[in-house]
Order: sequence, then C-alpha cells, then structure tokens
Amino acid sequence: MDHRSTAQDIHRCDICENAILHSYCDFCHVNLCKLCIGEHISDGYQNHAIVPFEERRSTLIYPKCPTHPQKSCDLHCKDCNIYICTFCLGSKQHKRHDIRVLDDIYKEKKETILKEGNELKNLISPKYEEMIHDLEKQIANLDKGYEKLTAEIYKHGKEWHKEIDVIITNMKTEIYKIKIKHKDILQKHLDEIKQIQSLIDQTAQTLKEIEESNEVSMTIEYKSKNSEFSKLPLKVMVSLPTFIPEPVDQQKLYSLFGQIRSIPTALKQYVLTPNKQSNTSVRKLLDEPEIVLEIQTSLYNLRNVAYVTDEKIWTIGETDEIKCLNDRGHIIQTIRTKFMEWPDDVVVDSYGDLIFSASEARTVNKMKNGQSKVLIKLKKWTPGQLCITSTGDLLVTMFSDDDSQSKVVRYSGSTEKQTFQFDNEGKHLFSGNDNIKYITENKNNDICVADCEAAAIVVVDQYGKLRFRYTGCTTSIMGDSFEPHGITTDSQSRILTADSYSNFIHILDKNGQFLRHIYNCDLILPWGLCVDNIDNLFVCEYATGFVKKIKYCKFLI
Repeated sequence: MDHRSTAQDIHRCDICENAILHSYCDFCHVNLCKLCIGEHISDGYQNHAIVPFEERRSTLIYPKCPTHPQKSCDLHCKDCNIYICTFCLGSKQHKRHDIRVLDDIYKEKKETILKEGNELKNLISPKYEEMIHDLEKQIANLDKGYEKLTAEIYKHGKEWHKEIDVIITNMKTEIYKIKIKHKDILQKHLDEIKQIQSLIDQTAQTLKEIEESNEVSMTIEYKSKNSEFSKLPLKVMVSLPTFIPEPVDQQKLYSLFGQIRSIPTALKQYVLTPNKQSNTSVRKLLDEPEIVLEIQTSLYNLRNVAYVTDEKIWTIGETDEIKCLNDRGHIIQTIRTKFMEWPDDVVVDSYGDLIFSASEARTVNKMKNGQSKVLIKLKKWTPGQLCITSTGDLLVTMFSDDDSQSKVVRYSGSTEKQTFQFDNEGKHLFSGNDNIKYITENKNNDICVADCEAAAIVVVDQYGKLRFRYTGCTTSIMGDSFEPHGITTDSQSRILTADSYSNFIHILDKNGQFLRHIYNCDLILPWGLCVDNIDNLFVCEYATGFVKKIKYCKFLI
C-alpha cells in the first residue's frame, strides 16, 4: 500500500512528495518540508514568503507598482483611485491627495465581507428559503382548496333541476380558469425567487472564497450585491374566490344560483428581520469612541444628514440648498428647493430618490431625475421630519395649525395608511407644538421619535402601542437637562440620540435601557444623526456646519 495515501492522509511536501511538510510559501501557495525550502527560494528570497504551515495565508500579497516594478503597492490614492507605492507618494502627481494605507482598507473591507457573508447566510438566504417554502405550500394547497370549492358548488347544484346543469358547468369552467391563473402567477413568482436564490448562493460562494483568500486586490475590488438582494420582491398572496349561494328563482336562475367572487392577488412586501438567535454579526460598543472623519458642509445651521454611500452624503441646513457631498468634503450635487425656504428634513427612499419636507408649503416632495414633484399636500397640518421604513413606507411627523397637536402618519406613496397620535388611554403620545421631532424606525419595526419639547424619546411599536419613554440619564458632567434632537438606530437595534444641551450622544438598547454616552468627541450642538452600513455614526453640528463621522462600536465574528 502506498504510504502516501492512507485513510487519514497527512500533509506532505509538494516538491519531494515524501517528507512531512514544515512550512508554507504564502506567495506560491506551496507546502514545503525543511529540506526543500532552499530549493524553492533559489530564484530569489524576495519572490517568496516562507511561513510556518500553521500561519499559512497570513502574509498579505500586495499588487506590484506599475510605475516602480521593483516595489509593491502598500498605499491607495483615493483621489486617483489607484494603488501606489512609497516612491509614488513623493511624486507631484499625488501631492495633497487623500492617501490611505492598504492594510487599513484591507481590514475594513474584510470586516465588511465577513458581515455580508454572515448577512447572506443568516438573514437574506433564509428569507428566500422561507419565500420558496411559502409559495410551494400555496401551490400544494391550491388543488385541495379548489376541490373543496368545486364540491360546494356541486352540492348546491344538486338541489336544483336539470335545467341549471349548464350554469354549473360554466361556473366550474370559470373557477378552473381562475385556478390556472393563480397557479401560473405563483409558479412564475416561485421561478423568479429560485433564480434569485441561485444568484445568492453563487455570491455566498464567492464571498467564502474571498474570505479564505489573502489576495488584496480581489478583496478590495469586491463589489457588494447585498443591497440588490435586500430589495426583496413583493410577496404573492393568492386568495381563493368565494361562492355565495342565493335562493332558487327560475326567472333569475343564473344570478340567483350564486356568484364566484375572484379576490385580487395580494402583493405584500417581505421584510428582512434579523435572526435574534444569531450572534455572528454582533457589534460591541467601544470604550473610547473616536472621530475618524470630519466634513465641512459650509451650510448655515446644519440640521440633518442622510448617508447613502461614501460618495453620496446628503445634508441640509437653514438655507434653500440641499447638498450632496462625498466623504472628502467635495460637493457632488447641489439642489435648490423652489419654495424659497429651507427643507425641514431629507431622506432617500429605496429607489435612491430624494424626499424632503417643506413646512411653509405644507408639502412633502420627491426629487426624481432632477425634477421636484409634490408627493403629499396637507391641510390644517404642517409636515416636519421624515423616515423611510424597511417596507418602503414613509413616516411623517406633523403638527396642527393651532400647534396644539402632533402626530406621526405612515404613507404608502401618497396614500395615508396609519396614524399614531394617542396611547391606549387616549392621551397624546407627543407634545403639541411646532418643535422638531426627528423620527426613525428600529430593526424590530418600532417607531422612535425624539420629542425635544417633551425632553423624551417616545417609542411605539409598529401598531402604535406605546412601548416606553426615555427621559435621559443624567450624570455629574452633563447636568440634568435633556434636549433630544437627531435620532437613529444601528444594526444591533440600539437607539442613538443627540442631546444638544449636554453635547452628548445617548445610546439605548431597543427596550429603552441606557447603555452609555458618547462624550469624548468634543461635539458642539449635535443635531441630526444617521449611521452607515457598518454602524459608523454621522453627527451634524448645528452651529459649525461640520458632519463628524464617529466610530463607536467594533465588529465581533
């Protein structure tokens, strides 16, 4: 028997194929024994990276510099979007450019890839499996449901005379056509979902390969598809028609025999709900949060920020301009509102369109293809702050003309769906005034409102039932007042709010339990807040015009 091929084969040297391996070449991906190391590096030690086998794939492989072939690129010029070496750094071409160390970018990207792999595996893929199971179940139950319906019609038909047999046949045919139509709808949707699921599996495999790879360029150049997959298709809900029997009347035989009421196929948006039992993407709060970026917007009285990507950060202040900047402070786009007033709030919907509120005009408006159109026009109420929910709905805070009442209204497009104004005892949920009430939706679908006048964070569930009020957590260094303005939530369902009195950020868990303050970042009048897809916090400073990016948590695998 060949001693190199046993049931429990051990790793051996790839060169001599006999000796037990000792080391590994991280550049060539070759197993080596002690004796073969010299032979392997005979063409130049600089062309290899010999490490103990247990530490294989730990050496980062940097791209070669096209300008200086003898050097490897360990830097990245963000302005030119190219890899550069230390020699390139001294050239005039990259003078005053934004230069970053590849190691830092690599680690950040790896962290994002790990998170996206976990998200695909534990959140997106299971949701598509659930959708497939749901559709297959509906299809499996179609025949049984329609057989029962047909039997009811036949039973009713037996009570009539032979002259109604033709009517019975016509109705059975009509039902059969509806069944075929429903089955076609469900099967078509199932095929589409399975096709997407197949793409997800391919992407997950690609992510796994990247996770196991130490190729820098492959890792950094990876383009995320999670946002595309996260836009879940509409849920198909097929409802069986109903049969309504009528008393026998020879003159109105057909109409009185009964009716088949075909219920339109319902479309319901699926919602990605994180698996509560999964700890694969936990982000732990840092002991010392730190400012990692500062962006000067030059906006007067900066009020809010909406992060889309590093190249698209929307900001508003008390001017008629809505500015889009990148994370280097460069202005990408400026939009002027036609209302000659400053927008009260700005959000970006799931299609990437800008939505802003204009209190003087009593409107909520959408910018699409450079054109502004009125989405919602109010009477006797004035719109305030906005939030796009996980299902694509729009939440709008508003106050009455006499400033005595405030409420939150949920819209689907321009259609009002739901109103939150009173608790179970008939008491007002929010203070009645025209003061700012920033709003956000948490990952558990709770609606969180920063009611500045009431000095409270008001949280209700998706049905409008009051869950809790948070009125601050005072300390000796912050005083006893609480003025919440901006509010946002992160991937862990934590609630973050800006206290403009103390210049602190309060962090709560989803049940309103205080966790900690962010007080060491020298914030001045923090106002609007938002987080990016890896839970970096963006804070508007009302008086200075700065947006500050704060790292306050870290990713745990």
